[in-house]
Amino acid sequence: MSKKSLLIIGTVWVAPNASAAGSRMLQLITVFQQQNFQITFVCAAKKVAPFFSLASLGIEEVEIQLNDASFDDFVRKLNPEMILFDRFLTEEQFGWRVFENCPNAMTILDTEDLHCLRKTREICLQKNKDFSIDELKKQEITKREIASILRCDVSLIISTFEMEILTSVFKVEAAILYYLPFLLDKIEDSKVNKWLSFEERNHFVFIGNFFHKPNIDAVQTLKNHIWKNIRKQLPKAELHIYGAFLTVQIQQLHNPKEGFFIKGFAENAEEIITNAKIVLAPLRFGAGIKGKLTEAMLCGTPSITSTIGAEGMHQNLPWNGFITDDFEEFANKAVELYTNQIVWDSAQKNGIEIINAFYDKTKLEPPFINRILEIQQDLENHRSEHFLQSLLQYQTLQATKYLSKWIEAKKG
Repeated sequence: MSKKSLLIIGTVWVAPNASAAGSRMLQLITVFQQQNFQITFVCAAKKVAPFFSLASLGIEEVEIQLNDASFDDFVRKLNPEMILFDRFLTEEQFGWRVFENCPNAMTILDTEDLHCLRKTREICLQKNKDFSIDELKKQEITKREIASILRCDVSLIISTFEMEILTSVFKVEAAILYYLPFLLDKIEDSKVNKWLSFEERNHFVFIGNFFHKPNIDAVQTLKNHIWKNIRKQLPKAELHIYGAFLTVQIQQLHNPKEGFFIKGFAENAEEIITNAKIVLAPLRFGAGIKGKLTEAMLCGTPSITSTIGAEGMHQNLPWNGFITDDFEEFANKAVELYTNQIVWDSAQKNGIEIINAFYDKTKLEPPFINRILEIQQDLENHRSEHFLQSLLQYQTLQATKYLSKWIEAKKG
């Protein structure tokens, strides 16, 4: 059977040990490889450790240049049947070049999360005002991201909440969206039986990369508003903070006397979370699915998070612990979960149910691949039914094209 060709244009090089976005990309790559796709991964960013070697999977890795005609020659020669943009920024930068040089290639946008939603929430938090749909609609990044979604043949949306916003608020046609959460292994009894028990686990943990602003804010929130209250009730408890790309402001929070430990990059996040008693994640802004919280469930570790943290992740099922936006209640629930085995065991079971109901890759992968191949095989008709795509290709990409060519000329 001849291999189909897929070009992935990455925002950054794949680093599954450093971010949920890296894990997500590796999940997608695995699905396409299982379908016999020949994959080429390209990226204009510099390689920053810890990145994963895609070459070890038989995937060609190519460094490309922004605002450079060399990409035109490259993509024309490669002539892929499908192109996957990693986040809307890569579609903005390279979409018009793809459209000019490979007009018959199917385009897929993996949003990762809605950047405009995360950014608007950050702006609202900084201004000390409540998030609103009106505020979301005002932002320039919102218009850019929705335009990017409309230009692509199909966009992968990671959370049920974001699907609802796109279809209800922005009236994006469901036919060009595909709900695809994380693709995870089902939690079998054999795995559960190997987990450490309540008595064998110790300490609280937070994990997340510090390129990501919501993680910086969450750790500062723990330090300034939550941890002292927990520590007062549990004087021997410790909070261990892990994550790649440590910033100075996070390093300065290290305080062993208070039981607040900044540990840095986790070589084996699964082992750390499996040994911990509880994951804390007081996220005050953000979007998408939180890898730290699915990881907690996969390791049998209950969690306490915010409304935004749990958003679009568990639908109608009870949470793997507690959800609260009140700092005092957050601390008290953390103590309750840490000291009450009955509550802890129940929370752990909830996490198993959530993973097996909504993230089981054996249930999610076949319909996803079927839909992708269905669109690709009938691409002309699919595009003719979505006029806004051709309209935006014509209008927006002309503007992007000439801006890019102007930058290219200045570089020369």
